[in-house]
Amino acid sequence: MFERIYIEEAKRRPGETVTIAGWVARTRDLAKIKFIVVRDKTGEIQVTVKDLGLYPGEGLGREDVIAVTGKAAQSKIANAGVEFFPDRIEVVNKSRQPLPVDIAETSQSELETRLNWRFLDFRAPQTRAIFAIQNRLLSTFRGWLTENGYTEIQPPCIISSASEGGADLFKLPYFEKDAFLAQSPQLYKQMCAISFEKVFTVTPIWRAEKFNTPTHLNEVRQMDIEQAFADDEAVMKVLEKILVHMLRDVKEHCPEELKTLKRDLVIPELPFRRVTYTEAIEMLQRAGEQIVWGDDFTKPQEKRMMELVGKEAFFLKDWPAAQKAFYSMPYSDNPEVVHAFDCIYGGIEISSGTQRIHVPELLRERISKKGLHPENFESYIEAFAYGAPPHAGWSIGLERLTMIVTGKDNIRECCMFPRDRERLTP
Repeated sequence: MFERIYIEEAKRRPGETVTIAGWVARTRDLAKIKFIVVRDKTGEIQVTVKDLGLYPGEGLGREDVIAVTGKAAQSKIANAGVEFFPDRIEVVNKSRQPLPVDIAETSQSELETRLNWRFLDFRAPQTRAIFAIQNRLLSTFRGWLTENGYTEIQPPCIISSASEGGADLFKLPYFEKDAFLAQSPQLYKQMCAISFEKVFTVTPIWRAEKFNTPTHLNEVRQMDIEQAFADDEAVMKVLEKILVHMLRDVKEHCPEELKTLKRDLVIPELPFRRVTYTEAIEMLQRAGEQIVWGDDFTKPQEKRMMELVGKEAFFLKDWPAAQKAFYSMPYSDNPEVVHAFDCIYGGIEISSGTQRIHVPELLRERISKKGLHPENFESYIEAFAYGAPPHAGWSIGLERLTMIVTGKDNIRECCMFPRDRERLTP
């Protein structure tokens, strides 16, 4: 195998003989000169072939893999101000032609076709920009929490019963028993928080909901925290700080990607406004929306709320108990309302959280009230019988946050290999 350097490094070493390698983005003939634009993970460079004896006799097609040995030089002709003059061109592997998807600057292929050929779609500038930004969001999330004293945990993805109640689980055989794919790391992160105090996780979760909307998938990545000696307000403060930190980091470190996506990223102001569920219902009713206390908000109503509140990001708090999971702590003076919140950013819910119940007797009561069986949660409930402090936490959907930051209309564009009711491959 040849020893190569990345294209961006080659540009910084003009006059030095080096080898670059990558994919043929496009070619052009001009009289007795051939131009090859080569792409790798760091960028593109124009290879200017004046000695046509160096050019492969079979020609070059888009996405052929080649290695080019030669020298970079300053140029007034090439768009990037640098071009590469070859001494040798090696065809490493040919690509079948024509390509099944358009991976040019503006893709003309349908989303379903792009997802069918996802590995090729990853090479398109906009798709690469999406996942560069997602990678930045993820690494910044981990970095901020680690620096602020949180311990990363690894909860199981195979569970014995529902994490949050309901029937939207994927069942699978587990030796002589039935098991389920985890709806949430909820129960496990709570059990970790009452010992480690401040924990976080990034984990896949599965929900067997029969939705087929632009904002839902059946497998997503969650970014969660759980914190002991905290209530809902305490973890809302953590959420708004980390979200703004992540967005600022993307704006600082991904300017080219944002430019590719034509995004002017708006950073919300701190602190986020707190709007109670009841206030939100009244605001929507005054605006002519057909909604009553106890209803959940539709996606259009979430977007309408953003317009009514007048903020890019805000919290909806103090929800009806019927709308939230059994572990949500009820208000002592009104048990039909719980210490729960959603974070709305860009007109879409990106996060939800609650203060959790840490008293076993109350937990059993709320589980039963949801129509579930406390005995199915006994190992979880018992965890709070041995000195469990008050605690709270939240979850951010990675793909949904990426969707808002990148300005995409369909969450499938922001998931590398999306899983929904129809799609199991690739």
